Amino acid sequence: MSGGRRLVDLSHPIEAGMTTYPGLPAPVVSDFWSRESTGGRYAPGTTFHIGRIEMVANTGTFVDAPVHRFAEGPDIAALPLEKLADLPGVLIDATARKGRDVDEAFFADRSLRGRAVLVRTGWDVHWRTPRYGEENPFLTRAAAELLVGEGAALVGIDSLNIDDTEDGSRPAHTLLLAAGIPILEHLTGLGRLPAEAFRVHAVPAPVSGMGSFPVRAYAVL
Repeated sequence: MSGGRRLVDLSHPIEAGMTTYPGLPAPVVSDFWSRESTGGRYAPGTTFHIGRIEMVANTGTFVDAPVHRFAEGPDIAALPLEKLADLPGVLIDATARKGRDVDEAFFADRSLRGRAVLVRTGWDVHWRTPRYGEENPFLTRAAAELLVGEGAALVGIDSLNIDDTEDGSRPAHTLLLAAGIPILEHLTGLGRLPAEAFRVHAVPAPVSGMGSFPVRAYAVL
């Protein structure tokens, strides 16, 4: 807490051996320079650590850039900060849905233009369990069309995938990324946010040639 503000972390920690998406390899975290190996490089008592990590880009809480779906789209490094940082947020609470799909009705009568639209499904409670990768909640095509039409700046979800993994056409990814709207997946802790009156930050390292990359997503209340 500082000056009346509160920061809410919306990201899963990246840990060695964890599964983000079934079938993708887990990250491998190791030492490049251990403290013991640097002991003779500096003055007595002065040591440093340099770690190494090997992982696929779609690990933990990450953002998708248009090139993730479209070969000619902007990559992670080309995403404008205006689409990723200091965005007014709006929370869509879809925990009362009847099935897996989050349709356009959940977004009705909400101000979405220029906002980071975060969809709470409650699926993050299954993170790092077999259940997380099965029958995930997702946005329908009509919901994605509404978000594009209303001019959302960023769309995020606390689920395995913003799309139905059984639908190979991936309509939410296709429509949102075609409109230049970055997608955040694997968010967590959305239940700690109000319906509005918060700002969202979710900035990746600017790695060229990548379509997705982990972020430290957080909200400022």
